[in-house]
Amino acid sequence: MPIYVYWGEDDFAIEKAVTVLRDRILDPLWLSFNYTAFPPEQVDAVIQALNQVMTPTFGAGGRLVWLINTTLCQHCPENVLAELQRTLSVIPENSFLLLTSRNKPDERLKATKFLKQFALEFREFPLIPPWKTELLVQAVNQAAQTVGVKLTPQTAELLAESVGNDTRLLYNEMEKLRLYIAGSNKPLDVKTVTALVRNTTQNTLQLSAAIRTGDTAKALGIVADLINASEPGLRIVATLIGQFRTWLLVKMMMEAGERNPQAIAQAAEINNPKRIYFLQQEVKSLSVQQLISSLPLLLELEVSLKQGASETSALQTKVIELCQVCQGN
Repeated sequence: MPIYVYWGEDDFAIEKAVTVLRDRILDPLWLSFNYTAFPPEQVDAVIQALNQVMTPTFGAGGRLVWLINTTLCQHCPENVLAELQRTLSVIPENSFLLLTSRNKPDERLKATKFLKQFALEFREFPLIPPWKTELLVQAVNQAAQTVGVKLTPQTAELLAESVGNDTRLLYNEMEKLRLYIAGSNKPLDVKTVTALVRNTTQNTLQLSAAIRTGDTAKALGIVADLINASEPGLRIVATLIGQFRTWLLVKMMMEAGERNPQAIAQAAEINNPKRIYFLQQEVKSLSVQQLISSLPLLLELEVSLKQGASETSALQTKVIELCQVCQGN
């Protein structure tokens, strides 16, 4: 059946997938007749979308009806479910229904089960965890191939370190690099990438180090630099969570008596076992309890930022608290 369901936190990747789908289905000359998008705040959006997707197409190409940020897979009233069950199986072959959402579909919901039964594609677009460096490098290489930029293994790692899991930023930086090397078939070197790509992730790792040593003044200074560089607060928190999570896993393995770097690397989801020695040195002065106590503070920070708290105030407050934890206060 011509139904697509996309969900996940990677908004940019979803946007790209929607664009590909739209270009494949619609004839540009008949776009205004055969393409309808329903925002989440529109009254009876689902019912209207189901009625629209049953409307015969005009001219060439197919019809695409898009329910943007819909909550259909989290909450579905009985009257909407009845309309869904009545409509999905009889949608014309050249009409397509697209549903997108940031939230994971509730697998227990009847509407979700019904959509999975008829969907051509039921796809998640997750953000790569900041600590999974191998996957970040893979994403960089894939973006480079898509945009048409040649990279060395060193420049791919540098880009992954610089942009983290921000897909939109990754493609923006790739476009910048493509324009810079226009006409050249040579792979980008480290010097060029360092000069052109802002490495705020590295600054956030420096923030992690300052917090770890309990250096409150230095940590607050780095926070100010990151804010002045317009670094999103949630991205700062994601990097901090990844770093503290890695430190905790390494410390727990050390406390358990594990000495094999490969075993510690596997438990901490670190691809390069050679990093273990340096991580062990970093957590020598911290206890398991201090690292455990840090994670709820980071979670509180993430929640407060998602609820619209002032980035500067929230980051400064939690950074001070984290430094105090690492000082043993």
